[in-house]
Amino acid sequence: MRKVCRLGREVLDLLAAEVRPGITTDYLDELCHKLCIERDSYPSPLNYKDYPKSFCTSINEVICHGIPDQRVLIDGDIINLDVSLYHGGYHADLNETYYVGHKAKADPDTVRVVETARECLEEAIKVVKPGYLVRDFGAVIEKYAKSKGCSVVRDIVGHGVNTHFHSPPNVPHYTKNKAVGVCKPGMTFTIEPMVSLGKHQFVTWPDNWTITTIDGKKSAQFEHTLLVTETGVEILTARLPTSPGGPVRTPEDV
Repeated sequence: MRKVCRLGREVLDLLAAEVRPGITTDYLDELCHKLCIERDSYPSPLNYKDYPKSFCTSINEVICHGIPDQRVLIDGDIINLDVSLYHGGYHADLNETYYVGHKAKADPDTVRVVETARECLEEAIKVVKPGYLVRDFGAVIEKYAKSKGCSVVRDIVGHGVNTHFHSPPNVPHYTKNKAVGVCKPGMTFTIEPMVSLGKHQFVTWPDNWTITTIDGKKSAQFEHTLLVTETGVEILTARLPTSPGGPVRTPEDV
């Protein structure tokens, strides 16, 4: 798991370095496939339940599972890159949301939703340890999101990941959920909160994959694959000092 997650981080960082106005998400998808193959890996999403591409690209109001196409990125967009790859019998799964150009970083609401999503994941990771109830992550995440004036998407959850792409436990990101399970050393799973500026409800497109906010407002997501250790947690897909797309300071931080 450590090796495949390191490879996943490499692929995501190389893709993120290419994000700029004027490119298409199809270009990123072709690059993702090439980067996976170069690492003797297979892109986990490709042909998974008929998903047609090698990773997911979710722009602006797209919450998750956006399918790469000929849509050109423009200054002011935000884009989530969701990378999953299979190597040596194990899967890695991680994603981050990036600002496209300069206009997105200048819009307070855009920065608020992106940085809130990033911080929701960070707050949840802080409490991972043996004995922690899986259902309690949601309370941490939703409380923080609401404090920033954002909502949390409910019906799409984190999950176990190892020799299977998706396995138990399910990890909801909202409070008062009914998830079953307790953290134990050796467990590997994702936490991947999806945070929106407006309502938490969503719409699924006719392609059966693309999921967007019901009100058209922007949404952001961040995801890590985590390992429960004897004393806490190891972030297997942790960012590196060279990873593109780090935090942007919000007005309250200045």
